[in-house]
Amino acid sequence: MIQVGIVGASGYSGAELMRLLSARSDVAIAKVIAGGSAGKRVDEVYPALSGVIDLTFEAFKAEVLDGLDVAFVALPSGEGMNVVPQLVDGVDRVIDLGGDFRLRDEDLYEKFYGRKHTASRLLGEAVYGLPELNNEQIASAHLVANPGCYPTSAILPLLPLLKKGLILSKGIVINSLSGVSGAGRAASVEMSFAEVSENIRAYKVTKHQHIPEIQSVLEHATGERIGLSFVPHLVPLTRGIYTTIHADLAASSTEQELLAAYDSFYGDAPFIRLRKSIPEIKDVAYTNFCDIAFTIEHRTNQIIIISTIDNLVKGAAGQAIQNMNIMLGLPETTGLIGKELQHV
Repeated sequence: MIQVGIVGASGYSGAELMRLLSARSDVAIAKVIAGGSAGKRVDEVYPALSGVIDLTFEAFKAEVLDGLDVAFVALPSGEGMNVVPQLVDGVDRVIDLGGDFRLRDEDLYEKFYGRKHTASRLLGEAVYGLPELNNEQIASAHLVANPGCYPTSAILPLLPLLKKGLILSKGIVINSLSGVSGAGRAASVEMSFAEVSENIRAYKVTKHQHIPEIQSVLEHATGERIGLSFVPHLVPLTRGIYTTIHADLAASSTEQELLAAYDSFYGDAPFIRLRKSIPEIKDVAYTNFCDIAFTIEHRTNQIIIISTIDNLVKGAAGQAIQNMNIMLGLPETTGLIGKELQHV
């Protein structure tokens, strides 16, 4: 039996971890940590989990997680770097869902996250947990940095085409629309129903913390300098990310070559679906799939790529479980395809 603990279990990503893991016969959720909800039962905070998880949230103490097979850290960026260093010696495998260990460059982290990194010694140890890119490294990792939701939706469509040289590495334009759960569960006026309903707004334009993540991962994978812009938008949905990408095609690229690049790169990737029709969020909601489709704009010799994911599953908890499966030598799809996806 795989013994797991979840730090930050009362947040949206933590709750999604509980939902998915509680359906598995090979996993026991041993500890659920949530400082703000310490002392409350899980089903008091999430009544939908009544009869599913019989646990009480606890305050964080690293020693209560010692000896576990896996610890998931589902805390906001800035908090994970205070917790992860306390866990790496006592827990076999640590998967951080926040942004504190995704960037290898400490200065870049400080610039985009606006704070000093207090656990920079672990930046070189953490493996970037995008399974479709780093499967072998994840398998032997002790600490995995789960990718951001926006970067997942942008990197996956771009990787095969950049690596094959089928699109130009400069002038890439990425626009993403996200549901409000991506901002976390903490209450704020700007995330209230009255502010979000019947409204769409861009935010953190040119300053979003996922810009260097997208760029650095693509540059490391291709060995080229990548020029891109990224603009995130908040839309009145609970979950889901809808990403549209514009890129210039290399002069001789054909539709057949583009399809072949995706097939070659993702032929064995169980959660990538190349679609002929335009993807929709409703088709990936509550799943770990990333749906991708593209169209060639012959007039401008550009490609328009659209990708969709569920920000709480493939963009957070589902991808973290996919990483856990790889780390434990299990099939990637374990607990992520089938009846386990029926949301409670």
